[in-house]
Amino acid sequence: MTRNSALRRALLFMPGDSLPKIEKAIGLQVDSIVMDLEDGVAFSRKAEARRVIVTALQTLDFGRSERLVRMNPMGSELAEDDLRSTITGRPDGYVLPKAEFAEQVEAVAEFLAQEERARGWHAGQIKLLPIIETALGVVNVREIAGASARVDALLFGAEDLAGDMGAVRTSAGWEIFYARSAVVTTAKAYRLTAIDMVYFDLHNMEGFADECRTGRELAYDGKMVIHPRQVEIAQHIFAPSLEEISRARRIIEANDDAQTRGLGAFALDGKMVDGPVVRMAQQVMKKA
Repeated sequence: MTRNSALRRALLFMPGDSLPKIEKAIGLQVDSIVMDLEDGVAFSRKAEARRVIVTALQTLDFGRSERLVRMNPMGSELAEDDLRSTITGRPDGYVLPKAEFAEQVEAVAEFLAQEERARGWHAGQIKLLPIIETALGVVNVREIAGASARVDALLFGAEDLAGDMGAVRTSAGWEIFYARSAVVTTAKAYRLTAIDMVYFDLHNMEGFADECRTGRELAYDGKMVIHPRQVEIAQHIFAPSLEEISRARRIIEANDDAQTRGLGAFALDGKMVDGPVVRMAQQVMKKA
């Protein structure tokens, strides 16, 4: 089945050692399901989680949902076993936590290339999604983004970053604003999907929605979510509204007419339209 990896409005993390929770995620029709081997699984359950994930990949119909595996950080004693155990399920991609160096991405990319050749799979099909969540990762985000053609998205992890720096997390988020902006800017420079940070207060859905709207305004394409209740809100907010689609279509049609008449900038509904406005409209239609 061909999946639309470009559409990642919500990435739902589910513990890899729970097949029922993975099955529940599939029923939500979420864009991407991340089966977790890292923080969501106790150390004593890592081996069981690998087994469950392979079972899920080999036996469950994920429909249109992207099938991702979050492995343990490269350099840990768990990372190699994560890869060697779960590659047999042929996931759509791996989420790489605490990415700090291009060499970490390159090592996973080389492992995947060898496995694809050995198994007769299409080269480059399995994608990589690094999470930028340490100070060193932020400093090296450009090198991480360009480390491999398999890199398909950059994810921003605010909580781990704050802990790494010793920053105090606040609702305003100014302590992580530079890093949040750096990740999305780098992603856009490299034509990658940008996924915003987790929101942990599961009782404040309005706060979650506000953070989604801010993320979208910053040019993020979607959000990491940790509870089924967050899925619908994220997928709604990170999708263009009918009004936005209608206006984008009118801008593109008006631009086509203007180009035919030899015009560059032109007025539409009392507002000037030029190249950047047209490109934004094209991005809206691409998402739509």
